[in-house]
Amino acid sequence: MKTNDAERRSFIKKAAVGGLLTLGLPNIVLSAFAADKIKKISLTKGDVILFQGDSITDAGRSRSENSANNAKALGSGYAFLAAADLLNNNPSKDLKIFNKGVSGNKVYQLAERWDADALDLKPNVLSILVGVNDYWHMKNGNYSGTIKTYRDDYKALLERTLQKHPDVKLIIGEPYTLLGTAVNKSWFPAFHEYRYVARDLADAFKATFIPYQTVYDKAVETAPSAYWTPDGVHPSIAGARLMATAWLEAIKD
Repeated sequence: MKTNDAERRSFIKKAAVGGLLTLGLPNIVLSAFAADKIKKISLTKGDVILFQGDSITDAGRSRSENSANNAKALGSGYAFLAAADLLNNNPSKDLKIFNKGVSGNKVYQLAERWDADALDLKPNVLSILVGVNDYWHMKNGNYSGTIKTYRDDYKALLERTLQKHPDVKLIIGEPYTLLGTAVNKSWFPAFHEYRYVARDLADAFKATFIPYQTVYDKAVETAPSAYWTPDGVHPSIAGARLMATAWLEAIKD
């Protein structure tokens, strides 16, 4: 759902008199975005939009379906919900939307499949959300990467992308966590460094940045964290809708 100037003014008025507890998802997102000057992107006719990342993006998508705008290929998460709104709101633009997220992926694993699952699709808009596994798998002893590995691998991936497609419009999602069945206080403050790297890279590469952590932090003012992401990483239905709303807020009307 997109918001216009009148809705923004209404949000500010409501926030002043009643706080966030009575506000819906669009206004939670607006509140989260208020601290950042989010660079919005425009869509043009025939744009190819690609969602990339780990299980949060994957969301159970079918690997056997490869066509654009295919419900099974888009999974059941935020990418599917954002795609549904994009296609519904832009029937004349002939958008082609793909989801190539893979559960468990870290940045180096994106890089291993980047030609086939990203560059060869010639995206005009490339949305990437990755980072939680780069920390999580290191923390549980299944990966030897560090925050420097994450930064260097991610930077190299973005440079490689722009060398091949210099005009691609980049969207970088902020890695996020909430306390849940898979996330405890021992994750912090170390995990925050992965958030900061993603933000720094978005600035360096002039990408649109989606502040998912701030969005979720605002959302837990309206309902417990388990409502949005039971394990602290993977979104519930409500969490997926929240993320899709945030993603769509970065698209110009």
